[in-house]
Amino acid sequence: MTQKRVWFITGAGRGLGVDLVRAALAAGHLVVATGRDTARLRSVLGTSDDLLAVKLDVTNPADAEAAARAAVERFERIDVLVNNAGNFYAGYFDDIRPEHFRAQMETNFFGPTNVTRAILPKMRSQRSGQVITISSLAGLIGQEFVAAYAASKFALEGWMESLRFDVAPFGIETMVVEPGFFRTELLVEGSSTIWPELKIDDYAERTEQTINAWSGMNGKQGGDPAKLAAAIVRIADSGKLPRRFVAGSDAMAAVEENLKTIQAQIDAHRELSASLVIDETRSDA
Repeated sequence: MTQKRVWFITGAGRGLGVDLVRAALAAGHLVVATGRDTARLRSVLGTSDDLLAVKLDVTNPADAEAAARAAVERFERIDVLVNNAGNFYAGYFDDIRPEHFRAQMETNFFGPTNVTRAILPKMRSQRSGQVITISSLAGLIGQEFVAAYAASKFALEGWMESLRFDVAPFGIETMVVEPGFFRTELLVEGSSTIWPELKIDDYAERTEQTINAWSGMNGKQGGDPAKLAAAIVRIADSGKLPRRFVAGSDAMAAVEENLKTIQAQIDAHRELSASLVIDETRSDA
């Protein structure tokens, strides 16, 4: 796939989104870069005939519809959607306010569904397209201090696993990306991360320790987001999306270890599990 295609990227004003826009443009594609602040988009990304900056709050379905229309009016089609926008409400489950848990789901789960719902009609009419959603290692493996975030990413995984069956008859492919730790702005407070407002003393010490550890990790993550963006563009341009792309050596190692654990859990109770069938020969009085 070497022809110029139209990419629609959410969360394009910072972090991985910026690198995705640059990688797609460098590969010769047209890009619709979306974000809440179009001034920021233009400041970070510059201007180009191949680039359209569009306002989009992914939690607002009307914004998604308007952004999709703007993309089609400018470039006539949408070939690749990248659901990248997201944030991180950190904390232990019962120390996260219910409204924050819901806000996490609104951005990380319902946001991508809003945007995809707005764009699928165009892809169906084209009988072609790619839907790529950025999940996380936390979408495959639960971790401490990420109850809300992991829930939103696990939801993404289930949605994308099922969406592929819905859209495959129309020539639309899907791929979910599960990065490990990359040097983005995810752990920057006030940018993408919202630390918990401590309410429960039982969690105070662990919360402080975890925040300090993660804050200290920011800027030291091993993954290069520019390389991740280039890899995603390369896979998309190959013409055949895998169902998922586990990104980074840390993510691969963690997933492989988790697969061993799951297999061991199956094996530990294999006989009992296999016995859970109705005995058709039994006569119940």
